[in-house]
Amino acid sequence: MSEQIDQIDEFTRYAVKEVFKSMVSMEVRAEPPSPLTADPEGEIMGSVGFIGEANGVIYVRAGIGFARTITSRILGISESEVGSGEMLTDAIGELSNMVVGYVKSRLCDGGFSCVLTIPSVVQGHELKVQVPSQVTRRTIGFHHGRNHLLAELLLKDPNAK
Repeated sequence: MSEQIDQIDEFTRYAVKEVFKSMVSMEVRAEPPSPLTADPEGEIMGSVGFIGEANGVIYVRAGIGFARTITSRILGISESEVGSGEMLTDAIGELSNMVVGYVKSRLCDGGFSCVLTIPSVVQGHELKVQVPSQVTRRTIGFHHGRNHLLAELLLKDPNAK
């Protein structure tokens, strides 16, 4: 289990950097995870799961302000044109889907066949994900300038029922 989570951690670090570089035109660097900076508008969290020989979920989390910057870059519009509704939700959902799609491809290449779930996105203040005991959690921090985001990996123990 430890080896598999280490591998998925590595895949996720690479995927976030590559997706940000190619789709957001932004360099992000991995950093030790820390709580998201308090954003008066709250935070947004996109998630996509993978199911098969490896089972888990990856959450991508950011403050709304940083998510608005990300969305404007993906869509090629100004930040003022990005509201807090559908555009933001669609962009963060797609960003999460691209990150987890890369991880899924690497897992399948390694012999761990799996499929992806549909993306889901939530917004709010002080969002928390509760994890059952048979799930291993890893959190990876990333930053770009003063902005940062988190990628959280949840991997189900393959021996758990």
